Amino acid sequence: QVQLVESGGGLVQPGGSLRLSCAASGRTFSSYVMGWFRQAPGKEREFVAAISRSNTSTYFADSVKGRFTISRNNAKNTVVLQMNSLKPEDTAVYYCAASLTRRVVTTQTNEYNYWGLGTQVTVSS
Repeated sequence: QVQLVESGGGLVQPGGSLRLSCAASGRTFSSYVMGWFRQAPGKEREFVAAISRSNTSTYFADSVKGRFTISRNNAKNTVVLQMNSLKPEDTAVYYCAASLTRRVVTTQTNEYNYWGLGTQVTVSS
């Protein structure tokens, strides 16, 4: 089992940047595909980005491609979502998640086994 704790959310102006971090407990962090999801008020939770166990493959939602990057440090049990050129429509609660899927990466919410409690990101002037 793994516990996930997100940090780094906050209020930022349009065009600004934020760096979200997710710290994982346990000694098997490298066994999990890691992902970031977000949920805006009144909307379903949606996939944002994912990274493979070995840090060699990443996948992004079309809405964030070219603006967000994802990286992980298996020695430190952390995964980072760097968000640049933020837009008001990026406003949401952002969740870190861990998956035991056999795929290299996955975008499917129901394939993620563990979730953090989320961190609020608000993009507004």
